[in-house]
Amino acid sequence: MYSQRVSPRSVQANEQLREQSRERILGAALEVFAEKGFHNATISDITERAGVSRGLITYYFPGKNDLAAELLGRYLDGVAGVLDITGSPDQRLAAMIDGVVAAAAATLPVQRLALSLMTHPSTHPIFAATEQRKDEDVIRLEDNLRDLFAQRGAADPALEEVMFRSVLEGVIVKATIYGASYPLERVRVRLHELYRLPPPVTPLLDPDPPPVGRLRADG
Repeated sequence: MYSQRVSPRSVQANEQLREQSRERILGAALEVFAEKGFHNATISDITERAGVSRGLITYYFPGKNDLAAELLGRYLDGVAGVLDITGSPDQRLAAMIDGVVAAAAATLPVQRLALSLMTHPSTHPIFAATEQRKDEDVIRLEDNLRDLFAQRGAADPALEEVMFRSVLEGVIVKATIYGASYPLERVRVRLHELYRLPPPVTPLLDPDPPPVGRLRADG
């Protein structure tokens, strides 16, 4: 008998196809979760959106919780991307503010989904487990920010790190709630001012809507 040998090229091609299928499933899950909400979405919805069989989805992700964990992991990876920013402490802080504002404007559905998964009682344990899995990256992020604030002369760099992240997360929350009516560009300028940074030279986003007396969510 002759054994059939699989060429390295075939192995690589199969691996690429598997990765493409996995990414297509994750992309579909993100879209469906963002549109319907995690709890209202079904695996059948994701199957239809991805154009794959149910068996293929469950091969990679046995259930919705596994999809949510993977998406949350990628969200945390994006947050940790600030570690790649270089420059002086002020330059890094300004870039972090601008990065968060730009992300809030460009990826509102993703931000809204991540926040809902992090805060809802039924899915918070998924986030907690994902955060624990990414603990090394989270610690590096915390230490990076604390070192930044120490270089800027903060008396309590750890507290400043917590406050900075809380302020930015608050901006994301408001932006996801109020959408286009939230004045992100003016908030960005105010954040630069709040942290004693040079004012931005050029707008990051389109002009804000006219000043609002009170923010109200659309029904």
